[in-house]
Amino acid sequence: MKPGSILLVDDEEEIRHSTAQSLQLASFAVSGFPSAEAVLDYVTPGFNGVVVSDIRMPGMDGMTLLARVRDIDADLPVILVTGHGDVQLAVRAMREGAYDFIEKPFDAQHLADVAARALDRRGLVLENRLLRAAAGKSDDLEARLPGRSPPMIDLRYRLRALAGTDADVLIVGDTGVGKEVTARALHDISGRASRPFVAINCAALPESLIESELFGHEAGAFPGALRARYGKFEHARGGTVLLDEIGSMPADTQAKLLRVLEEREIVRLGSNEPIPLDVRFIATSKAELAEEVAAGRFRADLFYRLNVVTLRIPPLADRRGDVALLFLQLVREAAGRYRRDFVEPPPHVVAEIAQRDWPGNVRELRNAADRYVLGLGTEGVDMPAGEDGAVGLAERVARFERAVIAAALRRHGGSLKPVYEELGISRKTLYEKMQRYQLDKHDLAPATDAPE
Repeated sequence: MKPGSILLVDDEEEIRHSTAQSLQLASFAVSGFPSAEAVLDYVTPGFNGVVVSDIRMPGMDGMTLLARVRDIDADLPVILVTGHGDVQLAVRAMREGAYDFIEKPFDAQHLADVAARALDRRGLVLENRLLRAAAGKSDDLEARLPGRSPPMIDLRYRLRALAGTDADVLIVGDTGVGKEVTARALHDISGRASRPFVAINCAALPESLIESELFGHEAGAFPGALRARYGKFEHARGGTVLLDEIGSMPADTQAKLLRVLEEREIVRLGSNEPIPLDVRFIATSKAELAEEVAAGRFRADLFYRLNVVTLRIPPLADRRGDVALLFLQLVREAAGRYRRDFVEPPPHVVAEIAQRDWPGNVRELRNAADRYVLGLGTEGVDMPAGEDGAVGLAERVARFERAVIAAALRRHGGSLKPVYEELGISRKTLYEKMQRYQLDKHDLAPATDAPE
């Protein structure tokens, strides 16, 4: 069977079904979709496959789908099919990045040959990305973990250094900083990328089922176990296991995990036969595990076994210079996810976003980007103007001025003196502008106001 898969888009059911059948007979894995909108949920930067789409369709047509796919990954091959002999359309499609252009009615073998070449090309692209990552060269880490601050540059460097090894890794960081994103990125640039990535939320596993979920069981191991079942560790063989929030794992399970880490083998419940385990373990924690060990809530021997390589993800508060860049990227991603045209946020919105505190880190910033794209604003930041609501220069300047003053007030906890000194204006002018923009220092101050 040929590697990769084909996402087939055609609004005519009979044609979609017959085309899928012919490709399946040629040993391709095919998923059919009646609309272009539906296929976008399956297109990712790491997708190993190609898109075959009709051009003339209601709703989103093939040309628009081509543009959306190229926004997600410019190297993902898109083969366009049309029943209209339109040479100009073919030229335009190729110019805009289509891999190939096929006219209906087409020979099934011809489509299979084109798809095979496209899949070979896609496989080479993904392989080259992996090789570049192992060599420390340009890859998609900058897109997945953006930032020009020293902590983020160092994080990407360390991920590339670890990509060619099987070392277990502990990732520590506050809630919402992107610990799971970092773990997935490490898996995707490693030699295990083609094998499963199994994420386990240690805080969500019920204690009564945790051993069965992780280690699997044999038939009859306990009441209700009617047949043997793979556990998550065994399912991930050859790949990566993410132990999310490992500090929440029960103490007795910690002891069993330590043995798995040391012996690299598991024993299913109800069995005495050890099963070799070839996996890489990545654990994440929002709490400092050294402190958890000191408090008696985490096993010291497991901590030292996991602490061979530790990656620390900095909170946004420690890399404010990255916030604007990250917000713009999240807005672009949200536009693709919600199938909206990307409109770059105006400078006053980006300035306000960059100055604001984000205690929820990247997760909170992503929510703000989603709200902005959906036209719901971002809590104090204006929504993008509609097509019939263009904003004039004076209004843009006023919005920017309000955002700057609000950010300064928030930064100084509502204290006025440092605000008007920082902005280079008089106290009277600051009062007037606060009144004009309906800014209340008490709304922007912490629970206990700082002295003026």
